[in-house]
Amino acid sequence: MGSLSRRTLLAAGAGSLTACGSNTGRGGGSSGPRLSHWYHQYGEAGTERAVQRYAAAFGKAHVTVQWRPGNYDQQTAAALLTDSGPDVFEVNGPTLDQIQGGQVADLTGLLAGVRDDFNPAVLAPKTHDGRVWAIPQVIDTQLLYYRKSLLADAGVEPPTTLDALVDAARALTDSRTKGLFLGNDGGAGVLGGTPLYAAGLRLVTDDGEVGFDDPEAARTLGKLHRLYADKSLLLGAPADWSDPSAFLQGLTAMQWSGLWALPRVTEELGDDFGVLPFPRDGGHGRPSVPVGAYGAAVSTRSAHRAVAEEYVKWLWVEHTDYQQDFALSYGFHIPARRSLAEKAARLRKGPAADVVRFTTDHGYAQPLLWTPAAQTAYQDALSRIIRHGASPEGELRSVVRKVSAELARVRNAGKPKKTS
Repeated sequence: MGSLSRRTLLAAGAGSLTACGSNTGRGGGSSGPRLSHWYHQYGEAGTERAVQRYAAAFGKAHVTVQWRPGNYDQQTAAALLTDSGPDVFEVNGPTLDQIQGGQVADLTGLLAGVRDDFNPAVLAPKTHDGRVWAIPQVIDTQLLYYRKSLLADAGVEPPTTLDALVDAARALTDSRTKGLFLGNDGGAGVLGGTPLYAAGLRLVTDDGEVGFDDPEAARTLGKLHRLYADKSLLLGAPADWSDPSAFLQGLTAMQWSGLWALPRVTEELGDDFGVLPFPRDGGHGRPSVPVGAYGAAVSTRSAHRAVAEEYVKWLWVEHTDYQQDFALSYGFHIPARRSLAEKAARLRKGPAADVVRFTTDHGYAQPLLWTPAAQTAYQDALSRIIRHGASPEGELRSVVRKVSAELARVRNAGKPKKTS
């Protein structure tokens, strides 16, 4: 969803969900100071009532839940600069600017003794300089759905390499059905960095440099244009990639979508489907699984910061029953803690278990240093490569220059200014 949903967040990698309403809920019987807790507007029925129920059970403060429609990230960023903002807030990041600007509290101590139990792929983008700035809540991920019967009829094996995916999509395309659906834009919006990770590359290296300044990147992205040129891609579907309708209606034999679609696909197709990570490419490649997670952060402007941090620990570290409930009772997500994911009954068999394994073994999240400016430069180039057959080498040279400059700007922003 991006600022409105975990689905858009992943598509940025990465539309939005329907509204749940906009109410507030306060811990009725609680004593102590008053805290405000902001959430973005979820689409799953029951989610808002659930977080109100959690807040009401916290005995050390009156916690008011605010369900925030609209551009949540923009609202939050502005509110953090004032004294009227939230004490606790849900966040995609936080952003490096918020961390370096001292707007969010260091929550590293809240994970003492359990840090290793949190999925490292979603904890990484909430970590800077070894410190944790938000506590992940649940994991959302994307995956490749394929129709077993259609592949069997065409004599096609489930693809485990990018070349095999291109060949399979071509073989599965006929007058009624396209081989693959990556979104109505051909995949540029949703895939993001996923093909680069499948090639054994990264968006940003550990030392903050461009992670795809490599000839392998151009070779991999060029293969995505082959899908478009072969006319194997479904384009102009009634609903975009986040909705499994095209897959369920037989408009496509394979579709890239999200974990949230799995219950509906299971209900309508039974066992006539399977799931896969994005297939590896090249000699150093590996399967690639994009993941994202909203987290809980604490504003440093909170008048009751210590209690706010205690509340976050109580809710997202200690109360494993609430964490399980939030992940699986209102939608379909993976708990951020690996021990909870392993024992959740709904995640222990069939495609759901496969997704948990894929996420554990091959999950990656957008790095903290990957800014909107870097994302826009890369995604625009990817669109030109896929849809227009632009030179991958030329496009990537331009992107590498732009992203290098952006990464240098971000790194330098965090350094203290020299005084004369």
